[in-house]
This record gives sequence, C-alpha cells and structure tokens, in this order.
Amino acid sequence: MKISRIKAIAKKELIQIRRDPLSLAMAFLMPVMLLFIFGYAITLDVNNLETVVCDLDKSMLSRELVAQFGESDYFTIIDRVHSQEEIDGYLDRGEALVAITIPRNFSENIKKGRPAGLQVIVDGSDSNTATIALGYISGVTGLFSKRIAVKQIPPLIDTRMRVWFNEELKSSNFIIPGLIAVIMSVIADLLTSLTVSREWERGTMEQLISTPVKTQEFILGKLIPYFLIGFIDMLISVLL
Repeated sequence: MKISRIKAIAKKELIQIRRDPLSLAMAFLMPVMLLFIFGYAITLDVNNLETVVCDLDKSMLSRELVAQFGESDYFTIIDRVHSQEEIDGYLDRGEALVAITIPRNFSENIKKGRPAGLQVIVDGSDSNTATIALGYISGVTGLFSKRIAVKQIPPLIDTRMRVWFNEELKSSNFIIPGLIAVIMSVIADLLTSLTVSREWERGTMEQLISTPVKTQEFILGKLIPYFLIGFIDMLISVLL
C-alpha cells in the first residue's frame, strides 16, 4: 500500500466534487437542511394545548385552578363552556385537545377536607401528545393542591427541584447532538456510495482497475475526502 496512490485517488475525488454542483450541495447544504428539519421543525415539545373548560362550581377556588392552567405555557384556554355537550362538540370537531370539567361542590369538598374530583378528557389520537398532556395536567393540579395545603397546614418538607443541563426541558437540546452524528454518518455513506456508482456509470472504474492501484488504496482514497467533508459539516452543525 502506497501513500502516493491514496493521495492521488483522494485528489482526483476532490476535483470531481468541486466540479459537481450536486455533490457540493449534498455535501454541505443537505446536512444543514436535515439538521434544521429534524432538530427544529420536528419537535417533541408540547406547548399551547387547546383547552376548553367547563366550570360548574364557579367558586373562587375553581377560578384559581382555571387561572393556573391559563398561566401555564402548556395550555391555551380557547373557550369556557357550560355543559358536557359543548365539550363533546369541541373534541369531536378537533378544535380542542384537552377538556376540563370542574364539578359542583368542588370548593366545598376542598374546604371540608374531602377529595375534590376533576374530570379531564384528552384527545388520544396522538398518543405521545396525550401522554405528555396528562403529565402536564398532573403537574398543574399537583401544584394547585400543594398551594391549597400550604394555606391550611404549614409544610413539613420544603422541596426545591432543579433541572440540570436542560433547564427548559426542550427536546431539541438532546435530539440535535445525536442527529449531528447520525446525519454525518448517513451523508458520508451516501456520498461515498454515489461516487463509486458514478465511476461505473462513467466507465472510469475499468480504467482504475487496470492501474496498479490496489483495492485498499482505492477505498481509502475514496473515503478520505468525504471524511474531511463530514468533519467540516460537523463543525458547521455545531456552530449553528
């Protein structure tokens, strides 16, 4: 195996890439485009869930609970209705993903120390969104219950939670680093396979076979340029 032959194959490949606009676009534009599509356009974050509320209790506590849902970034209250039939209409038409019904005697049960029921209906067409929405609802109701309990009984344990490394809990913060490695490997494999097939299409593979270039030298010479391109793409992706 001679380094000079590998360098010659790599130089030839770089010249072909430079003369081929399609290869240049695939080498530099496609990774960035895929990174934006999969990293930002496609997201697992669930925000501004369309929510309809039916408050049958109409008490101060029920209004506080509704306000707490409205203040959250995860829910957007689009309407306040007065019956279950109106809720069914919103869900059937797909205008709301979450429906919350606060029953009568809600505040009375809380004041008397009895469990206060709360009906929540979530559109389960998208199971991932529905599961996340249920978690958000549990969080909001849990905070509300804790706040009510603090008013009645001083807390014995003061829990202060903090999230490290991804404080905003954005899915893009953990998806994009993995996508960089996946996209770079896919692009490198794709471009390498395309350049080999292009040699056969143009009839230059037979010429290469007739030269003293060995198989290992040919493969390394083909891989080195795309390894460098992949490294440059990775730097661009990290800087973005």
